[in-house]
Amino acid sequence: MRIISGIYKGKNIYSVAGFTARPTTDFLKEMLFSTLFSLNPNMKNILDLYAGSGSLGFEAISRGSKYVTFVEMSQKAISTIFANIELLGCHTKCKVLIKKVEVFLTNPPDEKYDLIFADPPYNKDLVNKAIQKIFENDLLSDDGILIVEHSKNEIIDNDYEKYIFKEKQSGGTVFTFLYNKNCHSEERRI
Repeated sequence: MRIISGIYKGKNIYSVAGFTARPTTDFLKEMLFSTLFSLNPNMKNILDLYAGSGSLGFEAISRGSKYVTFVEMSQKAISTIFANIELLGCHTKCKVLIKKVEVFLTNPPDEKYDLIFADPPYNKDLVNKAIQKIFENDLLSDDGILIVEHSKNEIIDNDYEKYIFKEKQSGGTVFTFLYNKNCHSEERRI
């Protein structure tokens, strides 16, 4: 696994050994980030939920984001995130929270994020629950974007349809882009 653009471009990072999760491929990361940074190039404070190896958060740092909070429960994944922080030397730009995402979202810090990645395990009925808690707790900044990576078999509830402004699919993976409810505007639809 490697960083595909920015200050760490081409740098190989560690993946989680024996992890059952699906790492986001270079192709999907490029598609995701080219879309993201064309929408809002000033995403500074990032939240990476179900972080795994942290590859999406590290890609965001490489592209200019100032700070990433990783939330992950797996000890193997946590060890990998810390190894990647050490490898990239980005200690001052990262916070790692060792807890279940559901627990974090039940009582989150009083903080706003410009970008939230949520990549829950596929087909575990976690996608809509995460979206609900993120919007209930008003975790997105005014121009904030939530990106949910999920299986094409998982359908976003109709309650959140008004927040969706883009979906990208590749094979069995879908990236759904949602924007802050405070910025509901036809100008954001693309």
